[in-house]
Amino acid sequence: MFDLGWSELLLIGVVALIVVGPKDLPVLFRNVGRFVGKAKGMAREFSRAMEQAADEAGVKDAADTVRKATSARNLGLDSVKDAAKDFAKWTPDDSLSDDRKDVAKKIHDATAQAATKRKEQERAAAEAARAEAAADAEEHGDLAAAPEKVAKDGSTT
Repeated sequence: MFDLGWSELLLIGVVALIVVGPKDLPVLFRNVGRFVGKAKGMAREFSRAMEQAADEAGVKDAADTVRKATSARNLGLDSVKDAAKDFAKWTPDDSLSDDRKDVAKKIHDATAQAATKRKEQERAAAEAARAEAAADAEEHGDLAAAPEKVAKDGSTT
């Protein structure tokens, strides 16, 4: 919270020792500890009260409803995914004339080729975004945060 390191705490302790004196220092630290404990307890109580108020207002229920409503299964996207897999495996059947089979096969091949090209472009864009984020992180000296700056879809956050 205050972002105090050991050196700052040591300095505060030495100043407290000089100002308060060695006799009253344990009493001071005990009182400071009690105060910090009470402050943490109040913060915890406040957080619980806010969560309880949100639960009573139905925020959690609304969030669950939205999550369920936007799931891929409820939207029927799993059916679309299955249809796309079936399309990739499709071959013209015997009910089509030879000319129509040839045209259908050409359309299918062109669509599959375009989809492959699009996937390669998306993959290249994602890799470029990762490289850019890594370069930015390296430039700013934040190597550990580089992977976190790029989302799965390749966009930087």
